[in-house]
Amino acid sequence: MAAPAAAPRGAGVAARAARLGMGVNIGLTAVKLVGGLVGHSYALVADAAESAFDLFGSLAVWTGVRIADRDATEEYPFGFGKAEALAGASVALLLVLASVGIAIASIHEIRTPHHAPEVWTLGVLAAVIVVKELMTKRVRRIALAEGSTALAADAQHHRSDALTSAAAFVGIAVALIGGDGWESADDWAALAAAGIIAFNGVGLLRTAVADLMDRVASPDVVAAIRSAATAVDDVRAIEKMAVRRAGRGYWVDIHVQADPAMSLEEAHVVSGKVKSSIRAASPQVLGVLVHMEPHDGDATKLLLRNPD
Repeated sequence: MAAPAAAPRGAGVAARAARLGMGVNIGLTAVKLVGGLVGHSYALVADAAESAFDLFGSLAVWTGVRIADRDATEEYPFGFGKAEALAGASVALLLVLASVGIAIASIHEIRTPHHAPEVWTLGVLAAVIVVKELMTKRVRRIALAEGSTALAADAQHHRSDALTSAAAFVGIAVALIGGDGWESADDWAALAAAGIIAFNGVGLLRTAVADLMDRVASPDVVAAIRSAATAVDDVRAIEKMAVRRAGRGYWVDIHVQADPAMSLEEAHVVSGKVKSSIRAASPQVLGVLVHMEPHDGDATKLLLRNPD
């Protein structure tokens, strides 16, 4: 029988982080767009477009974490944790789409003569880089603490924005220093930034899809759960075990071997101890399903045959 799902740890913290990201992206999008148009910098305009995608990404993350924070229901007995992975996948797709759009527009600008950027646009970009790096560190710290795939994607989104701004800064600086004939340097910078965004987007998409496809949890998580189960006195062997991620938590399906002469009531007590031990050692575990099996006398063989 599965242990009841626990309420998500730190409910509301992830949502607040996502709301902060939305507010920052709204402000930066406006600043970069106006600065790029007035300052004749397509790299800055492209950066504003990326920030606009960031805004939609932060909205997706905020929606995902709010849904994931809901308690399990009869219709959804395993909870809503995968809403975070869906939100992370949405953010990743937005990154890829943004990179394609920026690349196409950058190539067009490279082929179209235009004015060199204004010097003051460098100051705008420097401020943007500082803000985005601070956001990256803050959101990533919360993502690690909460175990949130969606927030991790949002943190990478902030980092991608900082990188595009850094590329734009370099491009504009080259265009200003180079003078006539170097006006397209910031467009080349935007094109380079598009490549970085695409790379990050694909990486995030792979992680989100892996969670949606129930890929096995990381080795350290599996090892901690296995150790907690084997620490129970009456457990003689672990026949097999599966650990899957659901949002910020994990669901465990474990087959435990015990004394064949044990009564049904005693086996039930052991299964309860296994659940309690696992939940105490790994608070991020939302539920544990324990299958009690008779011990066949060869624990070493079983553990070697099922290392995960």
